[in-house]
Amino acid sequence: MARPASGTQDAVRDAVAPVLEGLGLRLDDVVVSTAGSRRLLRVAVDLSEDAVEQALAENGSSPVPGLSLDAVAEASRAVSQALDESDVMGEAAYVLEVSTPGVERALTTPAQFRRNVRRKVALTLADGTQVTGRLEDVGDRLTVRAEGPKKGMTSTRTYAWPDVVSGVVQVDFSRVDDAPLGDVGDDDDTDDDDQTEG
Repeated sequence: MARPASGTQDAVRDAVAPVLEGLGLRLDDVVVSTAGSRRLLRVAVDLSEDAVEQALAENGSSPVPGLSLDAVAEASRAVSQALDESDVMGEAAYVLEVSTPGVERALTTPAQFRRNVRRKVALTLADGTQVTGRLEDVGDRLTVRAEGPKKGMTSTRTYAWPDVVSGVVQVDFSRVDDAPLGDVGDDDDTDDDDQTEG
């Protein structure tokens, strides 16, 4: 499937981002692809950074909830109307798909990681190592409660952004406050007396 010039994607971004902001959403991605005479426009939306911060403050230890089907449907209507009122897609027919980014999408920006605080993620680091754990904090640095060598053992690790290549949210059915987490200390502390089994 061929992809048109990025100019079309940029024009779509410019047309729909303000509309989504008015709904308390953020434009996450735009992909325009073609197959023969058919064009497909995929628009991924997510909560705005303000909405994420509010949800984190209100929900205690729970992860930020995903968008409801009603919110995605409202976003789809707003995006469709904004595109109809502009000429960014031209006169040729196209199919519009509006969705959330999905759990399988790689996290690469601080905003994407922030949206997933309190979720279990698999990180890929710049040195090629992988770390799996629960995101604790995302700010100037990323903090994760990493899984230890034994079940229920964890350590808190903090990484500078240049050290983090990407992350992928892991499907996890345990509740954050029910997850047995015993702290085994920081990475620098290798004393076995600090280890706890849960």
